[in-house]
Amino acid sequence: MKELVTTLRLKNLAKTFDSQLIFEHLNVEVHENEIVALLGPSGCGKSTLLRMIAGLESVDTGTIEFAESMQTDVGYVFQKPILYPHLDVAGNVALGIGEKITKKKRKEKIANELRLVGLEGFSSRKIESLSGGEAQRVTVVRALLNQPTLLLLDEPFSALDIPTRRKIAQDTRAFLKSKKTSAIHVTHDPEEAEIIADRVLDWREITSLRTEEE
Repeated sequence: MKELVTTLRLKNLAKTFDSQLIFEHLNVEVHENEIVALLGPSGCGKSTLLRMIAGLESVDTGTIEFAESMQTDVGYVFQKPILYPHLDVAGNVALGIGEKITKKKRKEKIANELRLVGLEGFSSRKIESLSGGEAQRVTVVRALLNQPTLLLLDEPFSALDIPTRRKIAQDTRAFLKSKKTSAIHVTHDPEEAEIIADRVLDWREITSLRTEEE
C-alpha cells in the first residue's frame, strides 16, 4: 500500500477575535492529491481557517505545517468570483499562467483548460456575459494554472442554484484530480461535500463550534 504523503498539517489551532473564541483544538491533515471538505454552518470559522492557511490571518495558538516541497504554494478561490471586466475570459485565465510561453501556446493552453471545465469556446467571451457558475469555473481554471500544491475553496458555489452547484462540484473535482492538486473545500451543503471530496470532515467533530456570523 502506498504511503500517504502529507501536504498540510494543522495542529491544535485556535483563533480569537476581540476576546471571542472562534474555534480551538483544531487538528486536520491533508494528503497529497486529496480533496478534503470541511462541512459546517455559516459563521463557524471555516473561512477564517482558510485565511489562516493562506497567511491572511494570524495564528493565535497551534501550528500550520506545509510539506517542505511546497512551502506556501497555495491557491485561493473566494466565495464570489474575482474577475477583471476589462479583460475577456482568456485574458482573465492568462493571469494564472506564470511561465513564459508563446502566444500560440498560451492560446492553446487556455482553450484546453476551459474545455476541461465545460467552457469550450469561451475564450473571447466578455465577463459580464457569464453566469455565476461560468464565472466561478473561470476562477478555478485561473487558480490551478498557477500550479498550486494546495487549493483553498471558500464556499465558491454557495450563490448558485442547486443543479448548477452539483454539476460544478463534479467538474471541479474532476479538474482537481486531473491536476493532482490537494484541496480544502469548505461548505455548509452535505451533498456538495460528498460530491467534491475524498474525505468529509464535520466541523463540530474537529473543533469547538461557534455559529455566529463570520
